[in-house]
Amino acid sequence: MSNSNTSAHLISVIIPIYNVEKYLAQCLASVQAQTYANLEIICVNDGSTDGSLAILEAHASQDERITIVDKSNAGYGAACNLGLAEAHGDWISIVEPDDYLEPNTYEMLLAKADALGGNACVDIVRSAYWRVFDGEKGGHIASASHAQRSSLPAQRIPCAYKGRVKPSHQPFSIEKGIELLLHHPSIWAAIYRREFLLEHGIHFKEVPGAGWADNPFLVASHCAGARLAYVDQAGYCYREDGIAEARAFAERSPLTPLERWNDMMDEADRLHVTNKDIQRALTLRGITYALLTRDALLARARAGLSDKTDIRVHTLLAKSLRRMDAELVFSDARINYDGKALVAGMQELPLPKKHMAARLAYLAREGFYRIATAGLPFVFNSLKDRKKTKAEKQDLRATYNRHKKS
Repeated sequence: MSNSNTSAHLISVIIPIYNVEKYLAQCLASVQAQTYANLEIICVNDGSTDGSLAILEAHASQDERITIVDKSNAGYGAACNLGLAEAHGDWISIVEPDDYLEPNTYEMLLAKADALGGNACVDIVRSAYWRVFDGEKGGHIASASHAQRSSLPAQRIPCAYKGRVKPSHQPFSIEKGIELLLHHPSIWAAIYRREFLLEHGIHFKEVPGAGWADNPFLVASHCAGARLAYVDQAGYCYREDGIAEARAFAERSPLTPLERWNDMMDEADRLHVTNKDIQRALTLRGITYALLTRDALLARARAGLSDKTDIRVHTLLAKSLRRMDAELVFSDARINYDGKALVAGMQELPLPKKHMAARLAYLAREGFYRIATAGLPFVFNSLKDRKKTKAEKQDLRATYNRHKKS
């Protein structure tokens, strides 16, 4: 049992679980060992077929704070929504079952909320997080598969927004901490005021599998007038796959990235988001997902895997590119020329001039930041992997074009 705490704030910790027996015990132990003990731990077993349920039952037998909800498989979003329906706490936390927490995570987040007036003044408390790569040596992570990494020591580096979220005052609205929208949708590095979620009808999109349901939830929660607080200290430890895994997922499920991006845009439209910084952040994510989708289509074609799904993917890609604001795309130095060319081609616009000075300045700032936070070996190996990936993409496009002409 974890240490006691006299605070009256109950945190409902929701853990959606599907076939994670390898990591689940570590995850549960890290939640149970929190220095802040006033928790209800809601474990939603989403039809696991491995030993996950047995692990849950063993932990629940030793800790009365753990509740197990055993259900048939319906996906990450449905499991989280069921957890939300079962929750009674003042605050909600989402913990993914292959991740884990630093011991003082909830104590740190609640202390920040209390310093700003508590749940009467704050709706969401965000924090930095650790990116955890299993089986890493010298920071070489991007091209290694999960199987290749599993037998080697883990490596941790700070998330991409650590040190960058600098609102002039707290609490703040999302446009004052836009870095929280620009990077990975780390909805789990946070606690949410439960009444805020209920008042705004905020829930997860229910789609099969993991389905990237965290993407629209990020917009629905953060862009609904939320009063945000931020702690620039990492408490959540996010186990991350390499670039190769992300590409492989997109090739298996090529509709998912842009379906979720369109869900994000639908949420932004529903909330009447007009702030340009928010729109730029969403556009940047759209370009990232569009490029990922295009490359997945090329890889599937090269491997002879194209089927009727690919027709739907091409249609979705075209729809998504037409939905983007070309002016925001062309003026953003964070978007590479390849992404700008995609939008220009689909919207039948002239290709924008290359603004190399702005692009190089951005790349230099990003490079210095990553060296300072992640270390030179990690950055060096990431650049090697990016160069390799770029060559692979060029080869894919050449093969695809030859195939079209034949």
